[in-house]
Amino acid sequence: MSASPSAEIISIGTELLLGEIVDGNAAFLASELAEIGMPIYWISQVGDNQDRLVESLRQALNRSRVVITTGGLGPTGDDLTREAIAVIAGEQPSVDRELERVLRERFAAMGRSMPERNLKQAWLIPSAEALPNPLGTAPGWWVTRPDERYVACMPGVPAEMRSMWSEQVRPLVEHLTNASFVAVTLKTFGPGESAIEERLGRLVEAANPSVATYAKRDGVYVRVAASGSSRDEARRRLNPVLEQVRERLGADVFGSEDDSLGSVVGSLLARRHSTVATAESITGGLVCSYLTDIPGSSSHVLGGVVAYNEETKTRFGVPADIIDEHGVVSEETAVALSEIARARFDADFGIGTTGAAGPEGHGGVDPGTAFVAASDAGGQIAKLIRRSGPRETVKHFVALSAIDLLRRFLEDR
Repeated sequence: MSASPSAEIISIGTELLLGEIVDGNAAFLASELAEIGMPIYWISQVGDNQDRLVESLRQALNRSRVVITTGGLGPTGDDLTREAIAVIAGEQPSVDRELERVLRERFAAMGRSMPERNLKQAWLIPSAEALPNPLGTAPGWWVTRPDERYVACMPGVPAEMRSMWSEQVRPLVEHLTNASFVAVTLKTFGPGESAIEERLGRLVEAANPSVATYAKRDGVYVRVAASGSSRDEARRRLNPVLEQVRERLGADVFGSEDDSLGSVVGSLLARRHSTVATAESITGGLVCSYLTDIPGSSSHVLGGVVAYNEETKTRFGVPADIIDEHGVVSEETAVALSEIARARFDADFGIGTTGAAGPEGHGGVDPGTAFVAASDAGGQIAKLIRRSGPRETVKHFVALSAIDLLRRFLEDR
């Protein structure tokens, strides 16, 4: 069977199978491979067992042109990636003197003598090219097979793997793709995935450009991707569809790629030379935390307060008659919190949150019910939020809803 022009990922390590660590490497690589237009049809995990690893590699090389492994490149007896590749290639590993020299120099620079067991990290086989690892002691391998199939072996340590991928392996894999590929991910907040897909209509049925939706923790992402004989051709195909997606989703699109709700709101505030302060109940400080995750946020986030129970709310300044008439969990209380936060911190904008995170209701409302509000000197805006799930899920969603409400408030100003 000939290999298809696709890639496959094998994550190596018994700790993955035991659930001791989450395989973030595979998710990262899958995203990167999609970005460069290399199809990926299989991702697998295998423990530190040479026979099973050899079998996994054989299967992968039988069906994919590029096989990418992470893990198993350490110096200990259970690091078996090199041995397994050597078996597959039918070649004998030997110490590469240049790799040994670099390895010993690295240990010397750390003021340590190199344990002899680390010498296996200087192994090579005739069909392998060493991939330098500036962040660790384990070089990678790029193995070229006679049938024009390839194996890229990288460390399992995420920082080392990502560096090696970006600097060395990605250019090699990219060279093997037959078409140029471009993709843009739009990020939305508010409607659920099914509602977003419904608004996109038949756009999600096309193959090139393709439009796909993904439910994420901070909203729904819409990925628009196109391929062509050149990058320019792929871009020409992508742009009209991307514009249609933006038009159909409108204000629910808050950003793209690396944007977050916090960074988008931060940019809007910075451009206006405006400031914000928060008064939170249900979210327990998460709104202020998410806003201050952004470098430079001290220029526009003045501060926040957690007014978690009724007594604290009234001490902070929420009028007792508002709570008596409307309840602790109400639009009026959320608005009052936002206005008092703005006044107390002398900020241009204020955010307020109140609600019942669960599992029990509070103030006569069901669990998962919340109100968020944003205000400035010219007015206020408030929104009812309903979200089921554990307390952490509810709090996270309400905090993001409050930040998104401020985003929309700012964009309308």
